[in-house]
Amino acid sequence: MTDHTYDAFFALHHRLPRQSPGSDDTTRRLLALAGPQPVRPRVLDLGCGPGRAALLLAAEAGAEVTAVDLHQPFLDELREAAEAHGLGDRIRTVRGDMGALTGPDFADGSFDLVSAEGSAYCIGFDTALRDWQRLLVPGGSMVITECVWTTGSPSAGARAFWEEQHVSLRTVGATTAAAVAAGCHVLGLFVQPESDWDEYYVPLAGRVAAADPSAPGMEAALAATRAELAARRAYGHEYGYAGYVLRPFDPRWRTRPEEPADREAVHGVVSSAFPTRAEAALVDALRTDLDAWLPGLSYVAEAPDGSVAAHALLTRCRVGDAPALALAPVATAPGHQRRGAGRAVVRAAMDAARLRGESLVLVLGHPGYYPAFGFVPASRFGIRAGFDVPDEAMMALVLDASVPVPAGTIRYPAAFGV
Repeated sequence: MTDHTYDAFFALHHRLPRQSPGSDDTTRRLLALAGPQPVRPRVLDLGCGPGRAALLLAAEAGAEVTAVDLHQPFLDELREAAEAHGLGDRIRTVRGDMGALTGPDFADGSFDLVSAEGSAYCIGFDTALRDWQRLLVPGGSMVITECVWTTGSPSAGARAFWEEQHVSLRTVGATTAAAVAAGCHVLGLFVQPESDWDEYYVPLAGRVAAADPSAPGMEAALAATRAELAARRAYGHEYGYAGYVLRPFDPRWRTRPEEPADREAVHGVVSSAFPTRAEAALVDALRTDLDAWLPGLSYVAEAPDGSVAAHALLTRCRVGDAPALALAPVATAPGHQRRGAGRAVVRAAMDAARLRGESLVLVLGHPGYYPAFGFVPASRFGIRAGFDVPDEAMMALVLDASVPVPAGTIRYPAAFGV
């Protein structure tokens, strides 16, 4: 891209409300999936553009936002908007490269939340996850939106367009696997609605229609932008943006699938965590149920000495005739309780379920504990237990929002005895 074309490209985008597909609703949804934040969270907004997300985070989450972008005019727009909205003291702009965050402004453990809506592709999703984790406080989260294939068989035309952009798209599943491989739990993900694309492309199309093609570099910039708009019209059903909410693994606990040698230790942990041995007997019975037991979904967390500190089990159940997963039991050895081992093993099991392509998890548990993982009352989806249970204790977690959530009565494996 020549200097003239570069300048013309940014002239086309100057003072557009957004520089990538997105919406205020999507920013709010990502923030909600990240879970409770401090009273005045420290947020790093990378590739902020004109700062629509930064403004919302400062106004609605009370955040102190450090907004980073390479293009100074975008930062000037954000600074102007922040002052106009009375948020000048909440937003600090920094001209910088998201791929080279150095100096005291970007010390390890400086932020509660790192946000990159539509910008991580500039350095690559995997690189972003590898490099940005260090910036978070323990328990901090990243929210990243990434362009993905929404079909397993993209057409030649769609592939050709993205190859010309030198961008290699992956499916949602492959991108999720990359996040887990990079050491992150997936707290939530969703494919953004088509309206998010309209918020970006409708104003951009209007700018293209009004542009002067005789301006230096503008002809090439217009050609590239028209090709982008045409590709979306032709192939938009094949790709989209996905919002990811990620949290680095807790380094205190190594999580992994149960191995045969762990069975005795798992039995001991489950027995010690409950008043009776009924839950340990349930695990043993589920192991023998070929319709219920799913290899790779019995997970353990190891203590620093390598012993099993916690266990979480997902087995096959059904809602009506539709497959789902039952989370039960979850157990932490008494000596490791209230230290994060249980949370770590539950999140690891959920990651494994996502990677298998599972879409729904059900749990009968404490309503003060499981909502932290994203569980909500199952009744919201028309799902009910086949026995009397408090509404708030029967909970569901949708792992894949693209799959319709079934309604009906939960059918547990016979070992549950219900």
